[in-house]
Amino acid sequence: MLSKPFFGYANPKFTYELLSTSLPRPVTITSPPVVTLMLPRKMGGAASPQLKPGTRVLTGQLLTWDDAPGPGVVSSVTGTIRQVSAHLGDYGRKYTAIVVETEKADEFDEGFAAACESADLSGLADYLSGVPGSPDLHQLTDPQKPIHTIIIYGGDTDLLVDTNLFVVKSRMADIAKGIHLLKAKAGAEKIVLTVPGESFQNFDGHFEAEVIAVPNAYPYGQPLMIFYQRFNRILDQGQTFQDQGVLFMRAEAVAAIGQALTEKRVPNEKLVTVLDKQGRKRLVSARIGTPIGEILKATGITLQERDRLVLGGPMTGTAVFSEDQPVMADTDAIMAQDASRITATSDYPCINCGECIRVCPANIAVNILVRFLEAGEYQEGADLYDLYACVECGLCSFVCTSRIPILQYIKLAKFELAREVPVEEANE
Repeated sequence: MLSKPFFGYANPKFTYELLSTSLPRPVTITSPPVVTLMLPRKMGGAASPQLKPGTRVLTGQLLTWDDAPGPGVVSSVTGTIRQVSAHLGDYGRKYTAIVVETEKADEFDEGFAAACESADLSGLADYLSGVPGSPDLHQLTDPQKPIHTIIIYGGDTDLLVDTNLFVVKSRMADIAKGIHLLKAKAGAEKIVLTVPGESFQNFDGHFEAEVIAVPNAYPYGQPLMIFYQRFNRILDQGQTFQDQGVLFMRAEAVAAIGQALTEKRVPNEKLVTVLDKQGRKRLVSARIGTPIGEILKATGITLQERDRLVLGGPMTGTAVFSEDQPVMADTDAIMAQDASRITATSDYPCINCGECIRVCPANIAVNILVRFLEAGEYQEGADLYDLYACVECGLCSFVCTSRIPILQYIKLAKFELAREVPVEEANE
């Protein structure tokens, strides 16, 4: 909800959904005829010896390109590989898309159960990094960049999204089991669970973790904002949370880890908040890899010419151009927007109204910063106008009178500057 005084002297303030909010039970979508699994690595030049069309895979089976060390993806279904192809994600992320034609009945692979018997976290991480919530557990096994703090955010980072909220409300036992596992195997000095401030008393003392309250005002649930609140510093150019010894994890991911270690099977269903063109919300549970089109069909959403399909929430979501795009382990929301209600962005110049500055939680001179970013002067924007102080909440884009896509300029600038850092290190 947006609240703003009539005369507009105060900053607009949005609030997340509260834990007291009544939420419907998720609708479970049956396994679709075809799923697409995203292996998080660039497709090799030569054919994979393991990922071949016609190869049968089992539910819970770890799929890798070859026997060499590297990332894998866990199959969410039993079926036969139909196609293997290259896929380019947002901001240059490279994947290998594995299309699997599914069978009606699941046949479960026993590899994860065997890995559970070992004390080696790296073996578990190969399987668990692809569970719902997409925790990057391999960071916990890197001796060059040890993790000293795991921060679990128990809410959703965008507005109108109820995915993690539902998990926190309904799966506290699984979250507690997941925290216990992380405590026992991860070696982190501290585990922190963040919860909305109004519900702090319901969680404090119930977990093997420090519980801290986070204001319910947007964007205090954003990882960059939580990091600043916790450590009173921002990430410098080229730095990641891992460089600072911190790993962020969704509550859904921790619950999935707890469920996996209890059942000795890798969870394969992702909880997704679905927003239709009228703004109505539903919670859907679907196999990872399910085409978005199957979810739209199950929830009665029909897209017309020039409608928009967004993965994520209204402030930070990303538009996609095909209903064949699969649900991934980090897909928290799907939003459909009617063409007649979409506010188009433009290349109209900034008019210096100052709305972006007044709403910015990081107090950045956004109106000046965006001028450098529009011109491709990314380093100057970082050096002179606090690019890296931005928490990527999207409020500036929301209030921009000229409809400049400020958030997209900021994310692009950070991406381009991050690409330059490895080149500079190689030259040195």
